[in-house]
Amino acid sequence: MAGRYDRNPFDEDDVNPFAGGSVPPASNSRMPPLPHEPAGFYNDRGATVDIPLDSSKDLKQKEKELQSKEAELNKRERELKRREEAAARAGIVIANKNWPPFMPIIHHDISNEIPIHLQRMQYLAFCSLLGLTLCLFWNIIATTAAWIKGGGVIIWLLAIIYFISGVPGAYVLWYRPLYNAMRTESALKFGWFFLLYLIHIIFCVWSAVSPPFPFKGKSFAGFLPAIDIIGSNVIVGIFYFVGFGLFCLESLLSIVVIQQVYMYFRGSGKAAQMRQEATRGAMRSAF
Repeated sequence: MAGRYDRNPFDEDDVNPFAGGSVPPASNSRMPPLPHEPAGFYNDRGATVDIPLDSSKDLKQKEKELQSKEAELNKRERELKRREEAAARAGIVIANKNWPPFMPIIHHDISNEIPIHLQRMQYLAFCSLLGLTLCLFWNIIATTAAWIKGGGVIIWLLAIIYFISGVPGAYVLWYRPLYNAMRTESALKFGWFFLLYLIHIIFCVWSAVSPPFPFKGKSFAGFLPAIDIIGSNVIVGIFYFVGFGLFCLESLLSIVVIQQVYMYFRGSGKAAQMRQEATRGAMRSAF
């Protein structure tokens, strides 16, 4: 059994830390100071941003400019609408150019603008226009061959003039009036077409024969020049005979077109309507 005065194990020993020598100096364990951070480094909300603000005078000036531009646009829109309405009342159709597809120069839309029962006739007339274009273009080729073989440059220049004036002239003088007549079924426009298309047929027949007057003798690839040339140059003569065949086909197609259009014109009562419109126009002119 342990004694009453046994040593307490939790008692500290009586030891003097300063006895027996000096205390060794403490090592320099101090942390280096942190670098100085500028104010607001971690909080940008304190930073101010200078935003230039226009004065009230500048804002009013810009507002006036915007209002004037808006008024100008509204004025142009009203003017454009007024012109469109006036054109619609006058029967003028403002349409986009869509033909030929690779370089649109005219508006042409038979399937959507021509009544379905008239589309076949309009397509035939369009083939007649394309046929005339082919005839006059081949005429340039034939006269070019004749020029190379010593036929002279005059016939080639005349062939160029025939093409440049003939194709646009045919479109404006007889094809477009027929297109508008088919679309609106106007009797007077049909009458204008008949008059000028007869001149077109006479021109095609004349070109197929190609007499030496009033045009320069070999400026048209027709029958008479072909007979004259083939004796001296077979190749050029063949070119002229091909031109003669093309003008003959164009003449036959043109006769079919005017026959069908005339049958529709008579059968639909447009002849009587045209006479009535002509009579009314004469009376208005008289009074």
